Amino acid sequence: MLRMTGIGKSFLGVRVLGGVDLEAAAGEVHAVVGENGAGKSTLMKILAGVHTPDEGTIEIDGRSVAFGHPIEAQRAGVAIIHQELTLLPERTVAENVFLGREPVRRGLVDRAAMESATGELLESLGEEAFGPRDLVRRLSVAQQQVVEIAKALSLNARIVVMDEPTAALADHEVELLYALVRRLTGRGIAVLYISHRLREIFDLADRITVLKDGARVATAEASSLDTAALVRLMVGRDLDFYYPPRAAEPPGEVMLSVRGGGNARLHGIDLDLRAGEIVGVAGLQGSGRTELAKALFGAEPFTGGEMTPCRPRSVREGIAAGIGLVTEDRKAEGLLLNQRVRDNALLVARAAGMRRPGIERLLERVRLNPPRPTQEVRLLSGGNQQKVVLAKWMTVAPRVLLFDEPTRGVDVGAKAAIHELMRELAGDGVAVLMISSELPELIGMSDRIVVLRDGRIAGELPAGSSEEAVMHLAAAS
Repeated sequence: MLRMTGIGKSFLGVRVLGGVDLEAAAGEVHAVVGENGAGKSTLMKILAGVHTPDEGTIEIDGRSVAFGHPIEAQRAGVAIIHQELTLLPERTVAENVFLGREPVRRGLVDRAAMESATGELLESLGEEAFGPRDLVRRLSVAQQQVVEIAKALSLNARIVVMDEPTAALADHEVELLYALVRRLTGRGIAVLYISHRLREIFDLADRITVLKDGARVATAEASSLDTAALVRLMVGRDLDFYYPPRAAEPPGEVMLSVRGGGNARLHGIDLDLRAGEIVGVAGLQGSGRTELAKALFGAEPFTGGEMTPCRPRSVREGIAAGIGLVTEDRKAEGLLLNQRVRDNALLVARAAGMRRPGIERLLERVRLNPPRPTQEVRLLSGGNQQKVVLAKWMTVAPRVLLFDEPTRGVDVGAKAAIHELMRELAGDGVAVLMISSELPELIGMSDRIVVLRDGRIAGELPAGSSEEAVMHLAAAS
């Protein structure tokens, strides 16, 4: 279906792709993996007509093509489903699916035809929870991805690129996405799948191509690789410290305690966080995980129950109590993207009226690569942006640090670095709470796991518990 040969691309004299080959067959899931900066996005943008290659050729169905615009790529059957969805929230599902291509009858948009065609597309994808007339803003992220896939099918796409499609999904929604991918390949569509979640790669991919520093390192059958071998290809070394060893010493004093904590979303929360301990928080989407972190921090305060050393009623009180929150959405809630690294790292310290610490040393400690305080944050990879968020909180030396999806959308190297930093913080006596939708991460990092269901703590599990045990508590009726 697709053959890209010898693709090369440079920006301002910097070579970002060099002689990359990539093939995808009809009905195949071909995963494209690599660290941030490996060239994955540039290669996909060339396929989608966003960039033109400096060298190399592209063939679709054996015919040479050259795209000067994304519309030309769409007409050739190429569709991209981006990590950050491109839907208009105030318009209906049908209006989004046929945006810019609305069927017309007698000079007016033929809404009946548009909604009928959209309904057929949704039915073909097995979607019954919403219809063509529903507003997109009322849909979950998983449902919005179904709309993006329906849009791709309406374009008669034969090659679908999926860029980090599960980044914002809970575990049970990931399974739904798997089913959609299999429906696409069952139709003979070639799927190029980009993800930092290695488990998904092995669950879905038929073949895997690894990029590193703008070059193709290897292409192999997924069945011929394991996680360790794939990581070695991606980063050029073993990541034995992917999940650093747990502390040998027992946890220290209680740094934060809640008894009977509750608000509109949470009920009867009893929780202790101790110095030197990483407590994992599991639960399905809507279980109250993020709400728990925000309540502890004071962003969405508890309205009932007791909390010591204090029950913060605002973010300012939370910071004053020595509590920090690494938010789920770093771009929207954690960073000022158009400002410099230094200014972002000092946000909390300045707000708290504290003296500026040595930022350069701190950036080196969080493994920012390269540690350039004057660089704009928007130019950094996702992993480096997350390290800046972490540095922001380390400037005020919190006693309790809450992490909400700390490694979402970061590559394996940055993920390992963040894990090591979390364990270092715990070793320094910080009480760490970590929310994660990735069960292997939750089990690999946590000293114990608290499971939420319907805004309540459904149970607690010890370190090393199985994924089945976690899901039993999270989903039990």
